[in-house]
Amino acid sequence: MVSKVKSCVLTGIDGCVVEVEADISNGIPAFDIVGLGDTAVRESRERVRAAIKNSGLEFPVRRITINLAPANLRKVGSVYDAAIAVGIMAAAGAITASEPDNFMFLGELSLDGGIKPVNGILSMVCCARNNRIKNVFVPAENANEAAVVKEINVLPVRTLLEIIAHLNGQHLITPHTVDISDIFRQNTPSSVDFSDVRGQAHAKRALEIAACGAHNLLMVGTPGSGKTMLAKRLPTILPQMTFEEALELTKIYSVSGLLPYKNSLIPSRPFRNPHHTISDTSLVGGGRHIRPGEVSLAHYGVLFLDEFPEFGMEAVEALRQPLEDGEICITKANNSVTYPARTTLICAANPCKCGYYLDSSQKCSCTPRVLKQYLGKFSRPILDRIDIHAEVKPVRYQDIEKKGEEETSGAIRERVNRTRKIQLERYVGMGIYSNAELPPALIREYCRLDRTTASLLRRAFEKLGLSARAYDRILKVARTIADMDGSDSIKSRHVAEAIQYRSFDRAGNRG
Repeated sequence: MVSKVKSCVLTGIDGCVVEVEADISNGIPAFDIVGLGDTAVRESRERVRAAIKNSGLEFPVRRITINLAPANLRKVGSVYDAAIAVGIMAAAGAITASEPDNFMFLGELSLDGGIKPVNGILSMVCCARNNRIKNVFVPAENANEAAVVKEINVLPVRTLLEIIAHLNGQHLITPHTVDISDIFRQNTPSSVDFSDVRGQAHAKRALEIAACGAHNLLMVGTPGSGKTMLAKRLPTILPQMTFEEALELTKIYSVSGLLPYKNSLIPSRPFRNPHHTISDTSLVGGGRHIRPGEVSLAHYGVLFLDEFPEFGMEAVEALRQPLEDGEICITKANNSVTYPARTTLICAANPCKCGYYLDSSQKCSCTPRVLKQYLGKFSRPILDRIDIHAEVKPVRYQDIEKKGEEETSGAIRERVNRTRKIQLERYVGMGIYSNAELPPALIREYCRLDRTTASLLRRAFEKLGLSARAYDRILKVARTIADMDGSDSIKSRHVAEAIQYRSFDRAGNRG
């Protein structure tokens, strides 16, 4: 007898339905699993056999063949255990009340018949919804995560016997639900705020522009000038995440195994701050079993690279594609995976090896050769992909002692939200959500300049030796500054301010 049940395989952060076919026939007793499974899938034979026996059920002493279709798609992990066990029981006639056709089975089996949690449940339940599968059995510990997907009956189970009892109509399981609005209400406010930062008006302005247009930013300043402090406060002025953004971000953390226990969604924008010793694989993703890197874990949030020149050149250069495309495509011998990577990159660096090249109060000890070598670590292709270059001056004593409160993150966020709303309305229906995402074809349409403004930009282009990509970045930043002013057209003052945020071009750095 042959039975068919459904499970799911992950491809990137998306799921694909796997049909688990179980055949029990006469012959020498054997238990084979085919369908391009990895070691964990092959080892499921022993887990399933022990789980069925220790649940008090009779394991068929016959020839059992399990096929995981489609057979050309590699299956990884232990998520198929529950589906394999149910398929065998259905083929053996132990499940009689209903054919488990409109169900998806997810979970790893323990030897005593318990159901253990697995990674990527959210993506798999979304796959079930997209394929019109109404009922999904999930491990009880994954229930909160799965229940954020509506139009699905999420059935939390702790043992194999609970699944069989439900399918036979002996003990029905109540679908699990969560209140999504309550998740966002209970989101813990950040413990940092822009009001903590004294002075630094120029750097704060640059960060606000970056937040308004989702632009990448490089901060260069002496040690102790507050670059890290400023960067950590950028998420507090970014717009609140939408449910769709939270869902996509949570998928990434779920497949990575980084979703906090019992959490159903990640409602706040991420801030990732990897150490400069990170490898290129950890930064952009990859590995033997392909996993998302830091650039994807910072999706819809901030990726902060402190001590930027100390990062390995291979790791930094690997950021080119995700910064340009908003996604990272990783290809191995028999597998290709694409992860989203729409992040705001914030880099912080000293201006030289000793750190005091831009400080008038202390003398720089770097020789011209050392200075050139240090600045040479900023490659031109990467600098061109960073929209804003801002110098962060040392904090003055009078700024520290100044009376009165600094502007709060909440006040700045209101302006950011207002500016982002303008962009959302302008690009409605285009799949574009900020000025930083404008492709070249649309830059010409939405970043038009009058004759005087175009002449200003042309002179800057020729004097600074800008690349075509840097030219486009200036136009995008100018468009954001104009939006902040509430101006429909880009004025000369907007372009002039955008040009001043190309400090490394003005310095003549060519990498």
